[in-house]
Amino acid sequence: MSILTLRDVYAGYGGRDIVRGVSLTVDSGERFCILGPNGCGKTTLLRAIAGLLPARGEVLLDGKPIARMKRREIASHVALLSQLSQVYFSYSVFDTVMLGRYLHLRGALRTPSREDRDCVRRCLETVGLWEAREAMIDTLSGGQLQRVFLARTLAQEPSLILLDEPTNHLDLKYQAELMESLRDWASRGGRAVVGVLHDLNLALGFADRMLLMSQGEAVACGSAREALRPERLQEVFGIDVAAYMKRALARWEHVS
Repeated sequence: MSILTLRDVYAGYGGRDIVRGVSLTVDSGERFCILGPNGCGKTTLLRAIAGLLPARGEVLLDGKPIARMKRREIASHVALLSQLSQVYFSYSVFDTVMLGRYLHLRGALRTPSREDRDCVRRCLETVGLWEAREAMIDTLSGGQLQRVFLARTLAQEPSLILLDEPTNHLDLKYQAELMESLRDWASRGGRAVVGVLHDLNLALGFADRMLLMSQGEAVACGSAREALRPERLQEVFGIDVAAYMKRALARWEHVS
């Protein structure tokens, strides 16, 4: 079953289309990456999928047009972790992640239940911050803050997680652990992950399928073998990516 379907989608700002004519499907259990150079429309496409930008064409979540869904219903299906998350308040790490449970809270006072607290604990353990649960988020490093907001995204328990550069500010250890956690999350059924990535190595190790974009349009969509052909990467990025990777690997082999 397709969790996400796009049909000839156009989206942009101020009457100018940044994304033009993109179509794709993302199925249950799938890990999908959007790749391309800066300014090609990746983040704009994510925001259109999340219902934060008006879009022409069709955006379907679990088979239902997003244009017919209320904001609360969209939030029950989709969670978006933006590339640059701002801090406008001083909450504890635990309370910040609990905000992701808002749609699940019951009663007139929306008091968190034992189930809600257990969910927050699992999410903080996933990102390695359970021991820091009482820390105030305005005291955290950029990498720690990114992990807190990821935990809040996981706590929302959507069917689709949208990630804009999810490894932003993370060191190599947490990059690897994050991608493994997302891989495990998507495998549990009825879920999918769509992530914007710049690092082709991370994308190759994570994604089942990929969309390669250039100047707002889809250049290729499919498996890594289909989407990342050397001639396509040369055209899109303006560099011989395969040769660059080989040189980088040779330097590591020399060091080791």
